[in-house]
Amino acid sequence: MTSLPETETIAAPSPPFAAFVAACFKVGCLGFGGPAGQIALMHKVFVEEKKWIDEARYLHALNYCMLLPGPEAQQLATYVGWLLHGVRGGVIAGLLFVLPGALIVLGLSWAYAAHAQAPVMAALFYGVKAAVVAFMAEALYKVGKRALKRREHLLIAALAFLALFAFNAPFPLVILAAGVLGLLRARTQEQVPPSAPAPQRGAWGTAIAWSALWLAPLAASAVLLGPGHILTAVGALFSVLALITFGGAYATLAYLQQQAVDAQGWLTQTQMIDGLGLAETTPGPLVLVNQYVGFLAGWQAEGGGLALALAAAAMASWCTFAPSFVWIFAGAPYAERLRASARARGALEGVTAAVLGVIASLALGFALHVLFTEDATIAAPWGARSPAPALTSFDPIAAGIALAAGAALIRFKANAALVVLVCAAAGVAMGFVSQA
Repeated sequence: MTSLPETETIAAPSPPFAAFVAACFKVGCLGFGGPAGQIALMHKVFVEEKKWIDEARYLHALNYCMLLPGPEAQQLATYVGWLLHGVRGGVIAGLLFVLPGALIVLGLSWAYAAHAQAPVMAALFYGVKAAVVAFMAEALYKVGKRALKRREHLLIAALAFLALFAFNAPFPLVILAAGVLGLLRARTQEQVPPSAPAPQRGAWGTAIAWSALWLAPLAASAVLLGPGHILTAVGALFSVLALITFGGAYATLAYLQQQAVDAQGWLTQTQMIDGLGLAETTPGPLVLVNQYVGFLAGWQAEGGGLALALAAAAMASWCTFAPSFVWIFAGAPYAERLRASARARGALEGVTAAVLGVIASLALGFALHVLFTEDATIAAPWGARSPAPALTSFDPIAAGIALAAGAALIRFKANAALVVLVCAAAGVAMGFVSQA
C-alpha cells in the first residue's frame, strides 16, 4: 500500500489554523478528569462539534496511542494535530494540551515548597492525601474492568503486585516480564494477518530529529554540569520513565516512587502523595506530577532554591512530554500495522494486567501511609521487607474522608477537581476543630 500525503489522511480539508489553535487551547484549559475525561473532551471538540476528524479515524488514533509508553491523552492530541495540520499541528496540539496545566502546577509547586509547613497548608493536605487514596481505589476499579479479560490476566496482576510490594522488584523488569508473557500467549492463538505498513517518507529522519531535540537538554546538562548534578539526574530519570511506563499515570508513579523517593531521596513519600493531590486539581495530564517532583528535587537539593527548582521542573517536563512527539511523528504512519498485530495486542494485554498489580501495590503503600500515623515494617521469610502500619495508629477521620471521596468518584462519578477541593476543605475544618 502506498503512503498517503498528510493532507489525504482525513476526509475533510484542514481547518483554519487559527481556529485549530483556539480549539487546542480550549482543550488544554478544560482537560480535567484524567485521561478518560480528556479523551472524551477531545472527541467532543474535534469530532462532534468541529467535525474536523471522523469517528473511525479518531478511534484508530486512540488505539495506537494506547500502545505507547507515556501520557496517552497528550499523544492523542498530538496525533489529531498531526492529522489536521502536519508536524506543526502536532506540536501545537501537544504543547497546548500540557501548557495551561503545567503553569498551574508550577505555581502550586512553589506555594507548596515555600509554605508547606504552615498550619493551614498542613491541614489542607491532610484532606488532600485522603482524596489520593480514593483516586487510587478508582483507578484500580477502572483498570480492573479493562485488564481482567482472562484468568491468566488475574495471575499476572497478582504476580506483579507481589513482585513490587513484597520483593521491591524493579518496575521495568515487572512490565517487561508481563509483556513477554502476553506475547507468548498471543503466539499460541490464531494470528491476525497484519496489514502492510504505510510508512511516510522521512519517518526515520523525523524520529532522529525529534530524539535529538528530546535528549539535547539532558546531554547539555551532562556535559556542562556533570553526570552527578541534580539536573542531569532528573533528566535521566524522566527520559527512562518515558520509555518504559505503560498503563497511564498511576503506573508511572510506581517507578517514580521507587526512584525519586526510595532510591534518590529527592522528596518524601508524604510530599509525593501531596503532589499527586495537586496534579489532580489541574487541567492536563496527571503526569504533570513529574514536573512537581522535578521542582522539589531542585528546591531541596544541596545549593538548591527557586532557580534550580525551575530548571529541574523544566527538565522533568521536557523529558516527560517530548518523547510523545517522537512516537507520533515517526510511528503514526505505521500505526495500522501495529494495531492489526495479534502479538502487539497480546503484549499490551499482559502489560495492562500487570499495571493493575502495579497500581494495587502503589495504592496499598499510599493508603498505609495516609490512614495510619505510625509506620513499621515486616520482615518476610525470603528476606524482603514490606511496609506495614502500627495498627494502634489508625486514623478514622482520614479513613472517613477517603471513603466518602471514593463513593463520590466511583458511585456518583463526581468531578475529580471538586472532590479534591471538598476533601481539602474537610481537612482544614478538622484542623480548626482540633485547635479549638
